Amino acid sequence: MTRPVEVVDFHTHAGSLGRTQVCGTPEAMVLNMDLSDIGRACVNCIWFGDARRGNDLMHRFVAEYPDRIIPVAFVTPHYPEESISELERCFGTLGMKYLKIYPDFFFKPQDDEAYFPIYEWVNERGLPVMSHATYPFDSPEVSIPERYEALSKRFSNIKWVIAHAAGSTNPGACEAARSLPAVYLETCDSGTPHGAIEYSVKHAGADRVLFGTDSPIMDGRHHIAKVVTADISEEDKIKILGLNAIELLGLDES
Repeated sequence: MTRPVEVVDFHTHAGSLGRTQVCGTPEAMVLNMDLSDIGRACVNCIWFGDARRGNDLMHRFVAEYPDRIIPVAFVTPHYPEESISELERCFGTLGMKYLKIYPDFFFKPQDDEAYFPIYEWVNERGLPVMSHATYPFDSPEVSIPERYEALSKRFSNIKWVIAHAAGSTNPGACEAARSLPAVYLETCDSGTPHGAIEYSVKHAGADRVLFGTDSPIMDGRHHIAKVVTADISEEDKIKILGLNAIELLGLDES
């Protein structure tokens, strides 16, 4: 890189996850970040049925490392009577920066009406929401651009982040990001075909790509390397590795 850039990891997890409990403590999380030269990480905890428990864990992480950990909220439509009050607590009291949803556990996709009360609350505040693009329980005919066009029309103030989409050559996700100003793509992917970063920059634009590792499920060093070695401009690398996240979340530059 031609100039220093703080790396901001938009997609990490903490809490219990079987063999990947390496980031079950704040100390382990920050050590893992240091090994990958990551300045700040957006951390969520989606592994507990009790969303409040996971959000409390994030609050404890921030209390230990306020300059390194960016807390991410989680709520689930499994408990609709609790989701709004938990959102109010997360963003009004705990200082969360965006919302991660996990339809994998709910068995209904992100455009199911069960999510709409949550989105209405988030939309009023203009907050980002991150989820996967599609799910095994989706219809084979689902269109990613049409899905996010409909969501963007209904909830016009939400910024939608499609996890993993920039780490693969996903034409539907790239079309959504290119055509809809509220859609971003995130880079982590367990496969990461050769040229995926270049493909996403070419077809979606570097301004719409956010760096993520899915740590501790995957190794952050590998994910930084695929951006640094990509055949894209230095300016685009700097945007992807940190500046885009800083602008999207309204963070101070360190």
